[in-house]
Amino acid sequence: MNLDPLLVLELLTLGVGTGFLAGLLGIGGGMLMVPFMTLILSHRGVDAGPAVKMAIATSMATILFTSVSSVRAHHRRGAVRWDLVRQLAPGIVGGGLVAGAGAFAAIKGQALAAVFAVFVAFSATQMLRNKKPAASRQMPGTAGSLGAGGLIGFVSGLVGAGGGFISVPFMTWCNVAMHHAVATSAALGFPIALANTVGYVVGGWNLPPALPGAMGYLWLPGLAVIASASVLTAPLGAKVAHAMDVAQLKKAFAGVLYLLAAYMASRALA
Repeated sequence: MNLDPLLVLELLTLGVGTGFLAGLLGIGGGMLMVPFMTLILSHRGVDAGPAVKMAIATSMATILFTSVSSVRAHHRRGAVRWDLVRQLAPGIVGGGLVAGAGAFAAIKGQALAAVFAVFVAFSATQMLRNKKPAASRQMPGTAGSLGAGGLIGFVSGLVGAGGGFISVPFMTWCNVAMHHAVATSAALGFPIALANTVGYVVGGWNLPPALPGAMGYLWLPGLAVIASASVLTAPLGAKVAHAMDVAQLKKAFAGVLYLLAAYMASRALA
């Protein structure tokens, strides 16, 4: 499939929006990208199941670019908790590889859409509840961090998101300040994306390309266009995040997640 001008415009618009949200909310942009890319691919003749899988894999690959751009902006403001990145990253890499190379290929696209919708809606609800964690609660030790990281990496691989929809609520539950949680989630996006992208390539290596330029589950032309736009707007999103108060940030996070959960639930039922 050639990238006609309308398609390029759609992908550029998607890249601008997802890059901004990656910086603003630390969600890697995948929460926005997966539903819209599923829609774009479906309108161009890709069946619903493969469209969801290609959207998830391509979305995850773009996080390799947006996370670097976003985390640089957060790091300049001293907001990234690098100690937590080192604590969670090993489990994230392991969980991501298992998801991308194994479970992702075995599960049907409609089932993945349902998983996406459930986890996103759950995360939004947790953010809106605003239940204050116990004052004594802290991040877990080594074993707990490996387990938490493994879950973040595995679920992120199934739904094509940077992990912020789990890691941000998890870190705030452990008394990490909201702005630090968002910034640290942005930094965790790179190991999540790297592990899962490798897994997608391995898991889909023998698949015939659904579209010209596809490599397994990855759609390389779409990846190139979206990534080129998203890296420009991720720093802007990070700047806006640091200008907002915590209550506004939580409401924005939850509102976006509810809308996307509803769309993906409709795809699962289609």
